[in-house]
Amino acid sequence: MFSIGEFSKMTGLTIKSLRFYHEQGVLTPCRVEVGSGYRYYSETQVDTARVIAQLRELGFSVADVREILSNHSDDADMVERLRLQRNAIKERIKKDRDIAGLLDQIIVHETEATRTMNQTSYAVEEKNVDPCLIASIRMQGAYRECGKGFAKIGRRMGRFIHGKPMLLHHDTEYKEDDADFEACMPVKKGESSDEIIVRELPGGRALSLMHLGPYEEIGRSYEKIMKHAKTQSLDYHVPTREIYHKGPGMIFKGNPKKYLTEIVFLISSGA
Repeated sequence: MFSIGEFSKMTGLTIKSLRFYHEQGVLTPCRVEVGSGYRYYSETQVDTARVIAQLRELGFSVADVREILSNHSDDADMVERLRLQRNAIKERIKKDRDIAGLLDQIIVHETEATRTMNQTSYAVEEKNVDPCLIASIRMQGAYRECGKGFAKIGRRMGRFIHGKPMLLHHDTEYKEDDADFEACMPVKKGESSDEIIVRELPGGRALSLMHLGPYEEIGRSYEKIMKHAKTQSLDYHVPTREIYHKGPGMIFKGNPKKYLTEIVFLISSGA
């Protein structure tokens, strides 16, 4: 019989760990003195304690160790359990490697996007925007669905269209699935139908900024134009506009790095 201190030295497990394993039912002392609570261990428990230490170092949970010790009585059972743990670790490593690869892609993408925005010569400018006649479809959903609206307007108003497609944003915030927006095309003339509204889009004093690159990175340009408005004490009004000077075609997507989108805010002087 060995005291808990002696057993600790023999097995390389701290007294705190031995008490914890006792409480968890992993390694129960041979004898516990009534009153003092002193724990004593037998020589036959030394190997078990060392196995516990090794299993814990290999990443097995306390519950795993308890299950192994209670349900595996021979070396063959133990080896099979270790083989399963090894396979689980290999699978986890593979997933971690895949995640690391995705993180590398994100880091490269964000670095390139920031570099592009910092190097571009495009700047916020103030200009006057003329009123124009538009054919529009008010939509609610994800922004990517605007293509359906442009297609409907194109089919109905094709020969009257004379300008770049634009999107009017009626929200003051970014929304993923329930955004309120309007797909628009400038037109020479036309009449409203049940779905397509032909109306005059007001003009006025405006801030304009060209965004070069994928739509997923346009938030950086919004940051730039909003900072400018704040610095100049200007109020901007909804709907804000995105005018698509260069983007995906009807057939070919093109290179998103070369997409050119103009952001337009109608403005007034702040109070």
